[in-house]
Amino acid sequence: MYVSGNPANENINNSNNTVFIVAGEESGDIHGSFLVKELLKIKPYLNFIGHGGDKMQAAGVNIIEHISNLSLVGFTEVIKHLPYMRRVMNSTIKQIKQIKPVRIILIDYPGFNLNLAKRIHALKIPITYFILPQVWAWKAKRYKKLKLCTDQAISIIPFEKTWYKNKGMEIDFAGNPLIDVEEPTLSKRAFFAKHSFVADQPLLTLLPGSRQQEIDYHWPILKQAVEELHKIFPKLQFIIGEAPNVKISDVPDYVQVESENSYLTMIHGTAGIVASGTASLEATIFKLPCVVCYRTSALTHTIGKKLATVKFLSLTNLIASEKIIPELIQKDMHPQKIIKAIVPLLSDTPERAKMITGYKTVINQLGESGVYKRTAKLIASKI
Repeated sequence: MYVSGNPANENINNSNNTVFIVAGEESGDIHGSFLVKELLKIKPYLNFIGHGGDKMQAAGVNIIEHISNLSLVGFTEVIKHLPYMRRVMNSTIKQIKQIKPVRIILIDYPGFNLNLAKRIHALKIPITYFILPQVWAWKAKRYKKLKLCTDQAISIIPFEKTWYKNKGMEIDFAGNPLIDVEEPTLSKRAFFAKHSFVADQPLLTLLPGSRQQEIDYHWPILKQAVEELHKIFPKLQFIIGEAPNVKISDVPDYVQVESENSYLTMIHGTAGIVASGTASLEATIFKLPCVVCYRTSALTHTIGKKLATVKFLSLTNLIASEKIIPELIQKDMHPQKIIKAIVPLLSDTPERAKMITGYKTVINQLGESGVYKRTAKLIASKI
């Protein structure tokens, strides 16, 4: 267990000022850090304790369990770590009972957070759920648990407000935080110089995932596609946007790695091969034409396919209600299929132009800037 502090820390000495916050993944750590900063602007006397990562810790959260231990993907992966997750769950409940926080904030991470909400409901501690479980995608009845166990639900996906309203549940849509992402200031010229790229040659961005399990499934396949593309288009340049807390090995010497800021690879890339998840929507925001890929264990895929109630995997396609971005899932994530899908996006083609037009439609639905500030105001009004 990663402990940056003790629940009995002298800085957390008044339960009426304490907020317990839970994020279990890298994206949740980012959202949590910005949210905590905004909440402290409104109510500077608040103390925060809970589960998260380095960014939340830097924002002022007393971290009990680190996301590096919590971030798991897929049914088989979760099953393997069930004993550990049970210990974390029981420990979390015990700590909440001891601390008696004024409010609990749950960020995404539905497998853990929905169960936590259910198990602590009897404590009568008000709960905010920020970035809602995608119950509309599979196991829709889970919305009943959300409705019963939380007193505030804040969405970042535009169509969710209508979906939940049709189920008899009122939620808030604060906008999508990606609208507020600040573009890195490093110019294309400086970025290309940093990685020794040729200015007038196309650059293919590779975003294989933000979790090590995703890297382990995706990179061997992407590497094969890259090797073939390098043979076909020897002037094509490649860069990996490496997420924190992952390790990508066996990288060809002609492929560069950007580990400081993966957004730079989207802003300055010509096209991208992207693991499904937040990265596909980020690519949309930065107008990077891309192909979405995803592969997991056979069991996880089989179970997920049976439970899924949506036609698409990427958020961009789901928001648009049409296939803007090609999706190559499981067996379709094959080097030759990846190559066939990505090549038309590397130059000025009708496919590329159509995708960028589709991106604009999606961006217009994501709301206005100031998402974390609005979210913080919504939460602060309940404290």
